[in-house]
Amino acid sequence: MHFSAAELSKYLAWESLIEALRRMFIAPVHSPLRHHHTLPVPGQADATLLLMPAWLEGEYFGVKQVSVFPGNNALGLPGLNSQYTLSCGRTGQTLATLDGNELTARRTAAASALASRYLSCSDSSRLLMVGSGRMARFLIPAHASVRPITEITVWDRKPAHAQRLVDELQQQYRAQTNIRIQACPVDQLAQAVQQADIISCATMATEPLVLGAWLSPGCHLDLVGSFTPQMREVDNQAIQRAALFVDTRRGALNESGEIMRPIQEGIISADALIAELAELCAEKHPGRSALKHPTEAITLFKSVGDSLEDLAAAILAYQQQRKETSA
Repeated sequence: MHFSAAELSKYLAWESLIEALRRMFIAPVHSPLRHHHTLPVPGQADATLLLMPAWLEGEYFGVKQVSVFPGNNALGLPGLNSQYTLSCGRTGQTLATLDGNELTARRTAAASALASRYLSCSDSSRLLMVGSGRMARFLIPAHASVRPITEITVWDRKPAHAQRLVDELQQQYRAQTNIRIQACPVDQLAQAVQQADIISCATMATEPLVLGAWLSPGCHLDLVGSFTPQMREVDNQAIQRAALFVDTRRGALNESGEIMRPIQEGIISADALIAELAELCAEKHPGRSALKHPTEAITLFKSVGDSLEDLAAAILAYQQQRKETSA
């Protein structure tokens, strides 16, 4: 059985996917730190191969193979390609293969939305999307599924790319006349950050785009793009000003430039990470409500991705399809 991108879109609706992730984060799942391998590409930047396994004992196991080729952007090709295999945890039989790109994008956006439930203000209505690539097209509706978003602003280094996404969103939300969608001029990112309730970043930046000096009280930062120690989307001041939450501590402390570099420079310590997503889901930490002056606190969620998220999404799609065919 193979799930195409279109089929995953059908079976992984935001509400059910976010709930599946919440349950998986508190389940007895095994998800080893992903394997990184560098793949030299002649004449271009090095590519990265990621291998991400996870399993529920006696139930399911799965593994995702991901390749990241930064040079593909110049070729007009996706920079990330992946595939996922879901197998039976009792017999090892392959149950399904799934389009890894769609699976990754949807579970990543769902994890950000799940974190936002705990960390953003409940009345957050203004969303700033920094970056207009593939992930932006998932993060925006995911965030809008958990917060009453009425204003969406898109910023990108390339104005034409931002406008293209705005045009797509205006078609997507054309029936919802209460939602305002606009592109942000390249030189007005600071103003857009200051006015936003939620700032979601999904870029390949290696130097900060969003500065801590721009952040307004009560805002929530959702950082998705950087996944290596050399990459970062915000500066040290943003890290210092925000209450820091991560999807997993081990991932953030081993892979995230946003977290690793400030620690190496003595700006923060590892103890500055207040909680990881599993602790929020298990209600071991309540999130924003437990912070000092919660309505004015600045929160930051750094996601590097975890293989348990892929497993949760793959199981959900598989079970949804079986339920449909047996009905």
